[in-house]
Amino acid sequence: MTSRIPYLTERRAWKALENHYQEIRDIHLRDLFHDDPKRGENFTAETAGLYLDYSKNRITNETLRLLLQLADESGLRQKINAMFGGEKINTTEDRAVLHTALRAPKESSIIVDGENVAPGIHAVLDKMTDFSKRVRSGEWKGYTGKRIKNVVNIGIGGSDLGPVMAYEALKYYSDREMRFRFVSNVDGTDFVEATRDLDPAETLFIVSSKTFTTLETMTNAQSARDWLMSSLGDDIKAVARHFVAVSTNAPKVAEFGIDTANMFEFWDWVGGRYSMDSAIGLSTILAIDPDNFQALLDGFHQMDEHFRTAPLENNLPAIMGLLTVWYSNFFNAETVAVLPYEQYLKRFPAYLQQLTMESNGKHTALDGTQVTYQTGPIYWGEPGTNGQHSFYQLIHQGTRLIPCDFIAFSQSLNALGRHHDILLANVLAQAEALAFGKDADQVRAEGTPDELVPHRVFEGNRPSNILFAKQLTPEILGKIIALYEHSVFVQGVIWNIDSFDQWGVELGKVLAQKILPELETKTDVKLEHDSSTNNLINRYRRLRR
Repeated sequence: MTSRIPYLTERRAWKALENHYQEIRDIHLRDLFHDDPKRGENFTAETAGLYLDYSKNRITNETLRLLLQLADESGLRQKINAMFGGEKINTTEDRAVLHTALRAPKESSIIVDGENVAPGIHAVLDKMTDFSKRVRSGEWKGYTGKRIKNVVNIGIGGSDLGPVMAYEALKYYSDREMRFRFVSNVDGTDFVEATRDLDPAETLFIVSSKTFTTLETMTNAQSARDWLMSSLGDDIKAVARHFVAVSTNAPKVAEFGIDTANMFEFWDWVGGRYSMDSAIGLSTILAIDPDNFQALLDGFHQMDEHFRTAPLENNLPAIMGLLTVWYSNFFNAETVAVLPYEQYLKRFPAYLQQLTMESNGKHTALDGTQVTYQTGPIYWGEPGTNGQHSFYQLIHQGTRLIPCDFIAFSQSLNALGRHHDILLANVLAQAEALAFGKDADQVRAEGTPDELVPHRVFEGNRPSNILFAKQLTPEILGKIIALYEHSVFVQGVIWNIDSFDQWGVELGKVLAQKILPELETKTDVKLEHDSSTNNLINRYRRLRR
């Protein structure tokens, strides 16, 4: 009979961290840097072109030792091996978790239920490569013989957020002769605005839905088909030249009018929010070409290998994940701000919102009991320097502790005068200001009137990481995304939750299917919701009439 694994808050390291927090919670970063002149060099980690400076965190060597002990007591190394080994660590859905397999080399052996999945992954990748070459070269033509110049990706959640982020992040590397649009919201405005200036004869739609039944996606796909056919003579044959599918439901794909030869498969062991380097990335490979897409996959794989093999004390995802636990559970920080000082990464915080909060927004431990500690902080952010003129005021002088991740690059993709030096000066200055602030004596020494001194004091002691790389390339983007994927996994392991299911999105979907016919019916029906919902349904129906 195996012994019970101690509940998180019963673990020795957790109790030691509680005591340690009481000892250091009031120590200022000014003092930590004063006591260790080489702190800015010592509290760093680096791998494969990514440099992490985590010196401006409210930690000591003892903090790190205890966090690493907590990781050990939580079985982190064993869980990492289980994930990469294809074990079914998504326990509530009885599935393996193998997004890492999507970027593994062709010669890899990755066994799931007794089958090596690597050949199937690379068969799909080869099919994507061939298709993208035909479209980009003009060999693939639309129904009227025109070349495809516009690509519209229709999906939602992971079938949208990853492709949108990747396209914006790698726009520098994209084919500017083609236009890429993304439709996700079931609000008709999203589709109308995405297609308003497009020629149907030059437009290709990618419909991404594993089951080909997702309500929002299939509603938008039907509108896209109607839009296309109304322009091209209502010939169903046109659909096969202007639609492809990312799905596993061949009968539904064929019923829609798409040639199943142009259906790109993905697998149950890839969650939607981890799927951007699967066939869900079809729009990405079309935009940036197969070589750049392969570089993106290589970047993912390099970070995967670092996470799998590096000692935890030098492991970037482990360090970042453990720091998030430290602030969430001991400092009661509720959010993490992700602040990329790179305009191409403007959609990266939105992408991270799904990756992090859909993964770790859980109140139930793996054994079915309710957790008694915080999980899943809120991730948010905007690119610098825009955010400095918006919400940084709250981070600097507000009452909430908001740990920050700054992302910066030493070389710009669009060198323009002094722009990049100014950009980098700002990111370094913001991290310095958050850490060290400005005390009352410094403010008075500047000649500030006494009555204004309290308003101009910056307490500092606000923690941050700086993630630094040479330049934003497809390979570096893959590394950054994988870094956050694995950091989320580390957090979930510590919290003893399933980071790979998402049951919380189901209830609203079920209720929407019940409410929809009640909104659409032209006859009076008895409503059996709460009084608020009943009243709102009736009001909607009156106003719509």
